[in-house]
Amino acid sequence: MDGGAIDGSWYLDVLGFARATPWLNGFFQVFTNAGLVLLALVVAVAWWRARAQDAGRMAAVLWVPGAVAVAYGLSNLVKILVEEPRPCIRYPAVPTVATCDFATDYSFPSNHVTIAVSAAVALCLVGRRIGVGSLVVAVLIGFSRVYLGAHYVHDVVAGAVLGALVALAGLLLRTPLTALVVRMRSGRWRPLVGATATEEISARTD
Repeated sequence: MDGGAIDGSWYLDVLGFARATPWLNGFFQVFTNAGLVLLALVVAVAWWRARAQDAGRMAAVLWVPGAVAVAYGLSNLVKILVEEPRPCIRYPAVPTVATCDFATDYSFPSNHVTIAVSAAVALCLVGRRIGVGSLVVAVLIGFSRVYLGAHYVHDVVAGAVLGALVALAGLLLRTPLTALVVRMRSGRWRPLVGATATEEISARTD
């Protein structure tokens, strides 16, 4: 697959913008991975808070890592089937912010974006505010992948669509996951999905 024939001009335009904004280069080099760490921290906080909330909220939180895992697996499968070379290989004479060291990894779709969007959309099922904030992070991660020279625009869009579709499957799984949480809260897994007796007493006395 020749990604350059699809939207190579857009890729080159974004690289031109990257060269014109050297003061942003360092930010996006860090944020492209730090954004994923930030989303992971958001999920961790959502899980901790959901322990003291209803089973439906905890079910939604538990779906987030599940959505990410499924979306990531599908993304890698598509990469193997499509075999699209990285754009920095297609345009070797064009300088990129990130080093072009992706020769052994295909470009379509973007794993970074698939992970970020699947997490963000799944977090939208947890709550509106946490979801909107996460979507902003995911959009910035998506832009960073083209800005750094790692992906074409269509790689980012494909990763976003894949991640979103997988995450939205959580709507169909909400009922069985909620039932699972209810059962777990009545057994030895309660500390993982529900507040302990000591925590509940502390919450009532605060």
